[in-house]
Amino acid sequence: MEGFTYTNIFETKGIEYLAIITFFLVLIPFWMLLSRPVKIRSAVRKAMGTLNFGSFHLPQGLFFSRHHSWTYLEKSGLAKVGIDDFLVKVIGEVNMIRMKNPGERVQKGELLGLIDQGGKKLNIYSPVTGEIRDINAMLTSNPALLLEDPYEKGWFCRIKPEKWVAETNGYYFAESALEWVEQELARFRDFMAGVLSKSNGNSHLVLQDGGELIAEPLQMLSGEIWQAFQDEFIEEKVTTPEFEGFSES
Repeated sequence: MEGFTYTNIFETKGIEYLAIITFFLVLIPFWMLLSRPVKIRSAVRKAMGTLNFGSFHLPQGLFFSRHHSWTYLEKSGLAKVGIDDFLVKVIGEVNMIRMKNPGERVQKGELLGLIDQGGKKLNIYSPVTGEIRDINAMLTSNPALLLEDPYEKGWFCRIKPEKWVAETNGYYFAESALEWVEQELARFRDFMAGVLSKSNGNSHLVLQDGGELIAEPLQMLSGEIWQAFQDEFIEEKVTTPEFEGFSES
């Protein structure tokens, strides 16, 4: 046909170009496959961000115990109870939540329930004394609500308090709660520094490239470290009851 020129690439260097193109077509998917875990980890860590004071949500009007539970007196006279955002952002996703049943009575500082993440557990203690009137059934059936919002959607239960004024008198409230959580974050960083110094090279799991802790760092660590965290930040010296009869998801 006029206006067209036919060239046999096998008589030119075209065959070399085809070989190079074929090489890259094979190499690129192979390289992507090898680097995928690194890229996934990097993307996840970037999305998670760092564990810093600005990431915590502490609503005004709630009373926070030093064991990271909170309580709020509703107009009905019932005390709503849950765990704070500091604890949620330290532990990350929860698989199961167990609580005592409505009608049972708890003392302040007594075991109220537990949270479970793949067999790693933390005890939760009641911030007030009284009778459990109801539990958050939506939370026990969908523990992800805790990570979404530990105050509005992820509350634990309502208790009819018997000693509200006396028992909440020493709790953190408003500005004092903000100051306390900032101190807890500093204490947690020191705790993690001690943990990571003994972690046999696992620090990359919970540290950003700049050395900052990622959000939800305990999610990456062992049950032994969870227990150490329990002892340091949550534990009450009380007799722990059996879990038979607790409500769970």
